[in-house]
Amino acid sequence: MNIRQLALVANNLGETQAHLFKLLGIERGFHDPEVAQFGLHNVVMRIGDAYLEVVAPMQDDTTAGRFLERRGGDSGYMVLVQVDNLARERARIAASDIRIVWEVDSGTASGMHLHPKDVPGAIASLDQMVPPQKWFWAGAEGGDDLPPARHVGGIAAAEIRSADPDAAAACWSRAYGVDVTPTNAGPDIVFDATLLRFRTSRDTRGAGLAAIDLYAHDFAPIAAAAAELGIAVRESSLDYCGTRFNFVPPP
Repeated sequence: MNIRQLALVANNLGETQAHLFKLLGIERGFHDPEVAQFGLHNVVMRIGDAYLEVVAPMQDDTTAGRFLERRGGDSGYMVLVQVDNLARERARIAASDIRIVWEVDSGTASGMHLHPKDVPGAIASLDQMVPPQKWFWAGAEGGDDLPPARHVGGIAAAEIRSADPDAAAACWSRAYGVDVTPTNAGPDIVFDATLLRFRTSRDTRGAGLAAIDLYAHDFAPIAAAAAELGIAVRESSLDYCGTRFNFVPPP
């Protein structure tokens, strides 16, 4: 079980895509026509064997649009965790008080989204792929046809910030069936090779996916791209799309 994809939500997809392509060293992404059913358009970008998505509303009264309003602008939006057996996870969740708000099963790709009032801070998704090395949310080839980002090589962690990180961590722990690991900095959920942190909010935006950690091949071109775009860099981090991007050394 691992975080395989993170999603951001933005008001302007074209500009956000262009800036992330430049920052992360991405040549092209996948635009999924299926998200139009939610009143959205998107881009999915390959970063190593993981993926980063940006969604944006195309019409009024969408879940993503309401999320933008609640968060006061662009923000982290979804955490997609790959599981080995979605049927088993669904049975476990069905026995709890967590509501499932959306499900799909194409045979090779299946997933379900959980109610954000039950799992606060972002939309929690559980997803299974057959075979597991593929990621069909990135297209019919399972992401294999997408050139990987040149500057980053995978997801290390994501961070949910809220007024009560212990309560939030307990909700996400029940969602994924993984125990909370207490640390001096706050509660964590430790997956096989990725980490979900829970920390106290530093602003008034409410609970949300506030930071992501990406493995950086080389931070120098990221910093150079940020300078060209007028984005401030703090050590090995920057803020973009309402999200703190932390760039960490590869494992």
